[in-house]
Amino acid sequence: MTPTQTKRSFCFGEKLRQVRERKGYTLKVVAQQAGVSESLISQIERNKVSPAIDTLLSIADVLDIRLEYLFDEYRSARPVKVITANERRTTAEGDVTYEEIAQPCESDGTHAVESYILSIPAKSITHRGSYGHPGREFGFIMEGKGALHYENDIYELNTGDSVSFAASAPHTLENVGDTVLRAMWVVSPPQRFLNE
Repeated sequence: MTPTQTKRSFCFGEKLRQVRERKGYTLKVVAQQAGVSESLISQIERNKVSPAIDTLLSIADVLDIRLEYLFDEYRSARPVKVITANERRTTAEGDVTYEEIAQPCESDGTHAVESYILSIPAKSITHRGSYGHPGREFGFIMEGKGALHYENDIYELNTGDSVSFAASAPHTLENVGDTVLRAMWVVSPPQRFLNE
């Protein structure tokens, strides 16, 4: 089922008005300092018009507002990302396969994550994390039996178990069972699919 997509209007006039009133500025003061008309400021605050970018920058400067504050709502209202089963990207590391289930988004900055289904044949092991990397990882064992090698320790993982750890230390996941080990893995910041 595909959801009906509707265009969402973005309004920040209320934020501008609230900041102006908290600072005790009149419409006239903001208009004069921003070099625009008082009626334009009023219309922007009531979301009747969308200002040109240079006008918005001038108003933000007068009110000493960070643009990130104004656009937080826009960022949180971005469309949902869907990856259908037949669009899923895959990559391999020897006989170990990775099926992407969540795409990293560069605009998320330090909050960017990637997620994939990891399939490891019996008696095989991952290699990419063997030197460690910045960030954190979370894994959930869907099927099979594994062993997480983390620095000098080994953690046994069975179906239904989950694990999380700082990824900066050397780590590998080994299939110690007789069937394919399948796990859902989440990595932040993204490592595997970011540049593909």
